[in-house]
Amino acid sequence: MRPVGVGIIGSQFVSSIHAEALRADPHADIRAVASPSPGHAQAFAERFSIPMVVVGVPNDLHCPIALDAAAAGKHVVMEKPLCLNLAEADRMIAACRDAGVKLMYAEELCFAPKYVRLKQLLDSGALGKPTLLKQSEKHDGPHAPHFWDVERAGGGVTMDMGCHAIEFFRWMLGRPKIETVYAQMSTNVHGARTRGEDNAILILELEGGVTALAEVGWTKLGGMDDRAEAHGSQGVAYADLLHGNAIETYSAVGYDYAVEKAGSTRGWSFTIYEEAWNYGFHAEMAHFVDCVRNDRTPQVTGEDGRAVLEAVFAAYESARTGRKVALPFESTAGKPVDLWRPPGAVKE
Repeated sequence: MRPVGVGIIGSQFVSSIHAEALRADPHADIRAVASPSPGHAQAFAERFSIPMVVVGVPNDLHCPIALDAAAAGKHVVMEKPLCLNLAEADRMIAACRDAGVKLMYAEELCFAPKYVRLKQLLDSGALGKPTLLKQSEKHDGPHAPHFWDVERAGGGVTMDMGCHAIEFFRWMLGRPKIETVYAQMSTNVHGARTRGEDNAILILELEGGVTALAEVGWTKLGGMDDRAEAHGSQGVAYADLLHGNAIETYSAVGYDYAVEKAGSTRGWSFTIYEEAWNYGFHAEMAHFVDCVRNDRTPQVTGEDGRAVLEAVFAAYESARTGRKVALPFESTAGKPVDLWRPPGAVKE
């Protein structure tokens, strides 16, 4: 069977990780790259030996690119968050379904080896009946300007990183319904750069009685922090994605190394061997290639991405009202941040 041909839209941070993961899969063949930044696609193509040069995709471009790809009969892997709003999510899902192509929501935490093992512990009953899940992801701020622009990103750290935690919780528990969302958001450090929040705490109540707590922040110095906990009636397990197989590193000048680009590496940080593999990107891309080759349903679908986005909208509504928000929650807002801090609103 011929390798699956892959075109990459985007030429910077996460696209480089995707390309490295795809190159490690013998069943994938990267054939094209597109970027709106002059020279970026050419340099990317030369770096990864891609024969065609043809666009980076901030969140506001996810929907139109997915629609175009579906219309061209191409399977789609869409980075998180799925898109800016629920109407866009419905259009993307419908377009891919009608075109007979697969839409995979790229949540790499569902493929990170340490978190996969944590889920296996929970599924096996080793921890008893699950009662509480926690997930925390923090660094000192995004690596690209469009993340700070809520018109393009749709929100702040909840939209950027809280979406990871929401799908992590759903996946860990077999994707039960989210019943309620409560959120506290604040802009503590980066108010001069964004109208969005740079710290958030989310509390989700899921069907079956499990509570889930997410802590996300753009205000932590010293590199990336990513960890999870699973509590049950018969035990507890702690999984720190960056410790345990990490090299504790101190650098006065910092360094440029894969996921660490998400935060400053000056001072103490935790250098990971095979960092992209550790985060699950290799398994994620190999999974999608296998789905295309063997006509299988992706483990994380467009519908999962929509469910995450619905919870994200509920979180911003909760942060606005100070109340717990019940799901299902529908919103006609163009982007989540407008529920919490509408355009033109004065920062407190």
